[in-house]
Amino acid sequence: MKFRISRSALTEAVSQVSKAVSQKTTVPILTGIKAVLDEDGLWLTGSNSDLTIQVAVPSKKDDKELVEMERMGSVVLPGRIFSEIVRKLPGDDVEWVVDERWKTTLRSEQAQFELKGLDPEEYPRLPQLRDDQMVSIPADLLQSMIRQTGFAVSTSEARGVLTGVLWQLEEGTLTFVATDSHRLSRRQAEVEAAADLTMKNVIIPGKSLSELAKILADQNGWVDVIFSDNQIMVRADHLLFFSRLLDGTYPDTNRVIPQGGKTEVVVSAKELLQSVDRAALISRDGRDNVIKCMLKEDGRVLIHSAAQDVGSVQEEVAARMNGEEMSISFNAQYMLDALRAVDSDQIQIIFTGTMTPFVIQPADRDDALHLIVPIRTR
Repeated sequence: MKFRISRSALTEAVSQVSKAVSQKTTVPILTGIKAVLDEDGLWLTGSNSDLTIQVAVPSKKDDKELVEMERMGSVVLPGRIFSEIVRKLPGDDVEWVVDERWKTTLRSEQAQFELKGLDPEEYPRLPQLRDDQMVSIPADLLQSMIRQTGFAVSTSEARGVLTGVLWQLEEGTLTFVATDSHRLSRRQAEVEAAADLTMKNVIIPGKSLSELAKILADQNGWVDVIFSDNQIMVRADHLLFFSRLLDGTYPDTNRVIPQGGKTEVVVSAKELLQSVDRAALISRDGRDNVIKCMLKEDGRVLIHSAAQDVGSVQEEVAARMNGEEMSISFNAQYMLDALRAVDSDQIQIIFTGTMTPFVIQPADRDDALHLIVPIRTR
């Protein structure tokens, strides 16, 4: 294996696949990055069994030659040291040579590194998924859907399925749901898919989706999402992303979402976010980070928090209100997360009672909602 490659293109590709490389694994070869050179360019793969990322550096891009091939081949290199070396090489190009015993030489200007490589045949093969269960979606929309739901997954392994995001597809509508049983986030979007394609219980680990969101930030255009019984694959330009699915049945969350309410408030998302953020300066020193919201008949919304050894704060937020007076307490961080995820200037909050979940959603559309369970206070 012998070739020259653009260092900037190599650095970018290595940083992407490194997201899937684990230093804590029972399979030693998975601490490495697999490199394969063929007629299309250089393919790099990182994996930790749960998550696999493969990125290609094409031989040419925009009429610029990125990979100059002399001899094709493959090798597995130790992931952590290889990525650090690539990031710190001095030149614009890297000469990469691998001998028959996988000893690898990397040269760039005055620097020359020699690394002991491993047999690429020992590296696990990528899953082969069929295209008959596929949806297509703009990369920025998929990233947005992950951002608007992923924060609500559970961090406790006690209920494993809740550490993932539920994906469902019905009649061309893709729905994401995440909950940790104290809050819930749901986002829906129309996607391109076969008319008869449905998905019911596809649960993707929150950690995998967090990495996917970072990768999608660099992608333009559309991506394909392909499903199997235990894997999902996202296919983008010069990129393949695989994640295992979580076992188990996701709870039916539709029954906890209230239909209608006693009091509805329409308020500026930015103003409420800033008000809750200020109130949290006091409440986060308390035991449950609790903020109290008081809805007055004259349309005023009062945000209040107090901590015994710190002090208190109260401020008024301009709003339009319809319904009865109410006072409700909630976790400040849950509210901040939901408000930051709402892509709308105006939000509607629907309250059903002082101790029943309330719903936050964009005032002008119904494709997203966030639900928060109140906190009982003395």
